[in-house]
Amino acid sequence: MASPKTDTAAEVEIRIAASPETVFDFFTDPDKMIQWMGRSAELDPRAGGTLRCDINGRDIARGEYVTVDRPDRIVFTWGWEGEEPTVAPGGSTVEVLLIRDGEGTQLRLIHSDLPSAESAERHSHGWTHYAERLSIVATGGEPGADPWQDADAVDVGD
Repeated sequence: MASPKTDTAAEVEIRIAASPETVFDFFTDPDKMIQWMGRSAELDPRAGGTLRCDINGRDIARGEYVTVDRPDRIVFTWGWEGEEPTVAPGGSTVEVLLIRDGEGTQLRLIHSDLPSAESAERHSHGWTHYAERLSIVATGGEPGADPWQDADAVDVGD
């Protein structure tokens, strides 16, 4: 069942001390994605291609790439696999804007079409967590173990 469409959105902005080209690859290369988000990822970064990210063995995000405009913009649908998720796969849209800022990148992520303010708040919390991890790995750092990879520790899926 598809999620009801609303204007409810989560927005996250962060400056990353890496080029847009470098940051972009962390959204399109599965080996790079799992450095900051998830245990495994299946990515086909082209319009209509699959995006699937297993966060913790229970919460699995799935969608499709809509726009892949390297190195400036990526748009993909998003939702959670499983029985009766609040946001079904493809039920919401994530737009990632990568704006060159000197030698770094201003990342702006807008997750729209979420079903409620509560869902937007939960997704904002999640994207903030992962954006902080991304800002570390994109500069060659090690963010440490992701506490959200333990399915018993947190319910990531919405």
